[in-house]
Amino acid sequence: MKIWIDADAAPRDAKEIVFRAAKRLEVQAVLVANQRLYVPPGNPFVTAVRVEGGPDVADLHIVEEAKAGDIAITADIPLAAALVDKEVQVIGPRGEEFTAENVGERLSIRNFMDELRTTGVDTGGPTRYGTREKQAFAAALDRVLTRTLRGG
Repeated sequence: MKIWIDADAAPRDAKEIVFRAAKRLEVQAVLVANQRLYVPPGNPFVTAVRVEGGPDVADLHIVEEAKAGDIAITADIPLAAALVDKEVQVIGPRGEEFTAENVGERLSIRNFMDELRTTGVDTGGPTRYGTREKQAFAAALDRVLTRTLRGG
């Protein structure tokens, strides 16, 4: 099992939570981005892959490399949908678990909001990433890691 992190947009706090969990549980965590990445010193379980620049190159790398039973951290709904299809467990950095039951609906909402933005409608942006979001992510990661390590 590996934990894949879509690191281009993952909040630093979410990455730090994954780094600690990877070290504690001795599970490989792989950061993937099209920019230079920070890898924590003294943590042999965290590695980084820097991909060429371009749209969705990091996402494509994760989809190609992730296997059923892996875990992925991303806020990118199309990436989440592709990974769920591969039986990868996906968690958003705000603690939402993407599943076969909910990812289709989330993708539809995302596409609808994207259409609104292209017509000039201001749809706002995500709320600030704070303590509540960090706690929700940590709890979701713990649940998914526990379930995965138990084989369920």
